[in-house]
Amino acid sequence: MTSISSHSFGGDDQTSEEEEAFTIEIIENMEEEYGMFVWPCSIALAEYVWQQRLRFSGGVSVVELGAGTSLPGLVAAKLGSYVTLTDNSTRLEVLANMKRMCELNKINCQVLGLTWGEWEAPIFSLKPKVVLGADVLYDTKDFDNLFATVAFLLHNSPGAVFIATYHNRSGHHLIEYLMVKWSLKCTKLVDAYSFIPFSKASSIIGTIQLAEIMLDDSTT
Repeated sequence: MTSISSHSFGGDDQTSEEEEAFTIEIIENMEEEYGMFVWPCSIALAEYVWQQRLRFSGGVSVVELGAGTSLPGLVAAKLGSYVTLTDNSTRLEVLANMKRMCELNKINCQVLGLTWGEWEAPIFSLKPKVVLGADVLYDTKDFDNLFATVAFLLHNSPGAVFIATYHNRSGHHLIEYLMVKWSLKCTKLVDAYSFIPFSKASSIIGTIQLAEIMLDDSTT
């Protein structure tokens, strides 16, 4: 069953007169695979993008990995970023839905099939200043390929940052090991409830953390 959910940003005391509030509409389908539903980590990351909106203005290049319903990437695009939305290249229905949501919201994004750990031609052209990932630290068997892809993108664009939200169910020891393996370091780690408004936090179950990750130059 397909439905459309609305997600609003701005319109509060933190929004200046020059900044317009906006709403992103997301096409969801719970009967399809998990890439067709807005998960709590996506809501948290989208809110963080909105609150950090100055970082996403002026045409900054952004790539969202495992985008699924793409809420964080769509918010970044609405703020003025040049956004590439990606998901596994075999998930054709998810990729098609991403294109439909760009059309629905009248947002111009590139939609690209990108499978973590596979070095196909499209990935070599990506030079993002920001890489987004909501709930991409879900299945431990995918972690190594994910970090390999993140490390490649960060190497391809010096000074870039990977911003990820994840549930505390994730394997922290494996994450720490892989960050060392791929020469990455965490530069910021916060509880998502520290920045999510109560109106949105009340609908989120579980503990969500947000991490900013960069290359660890000290290991090179």
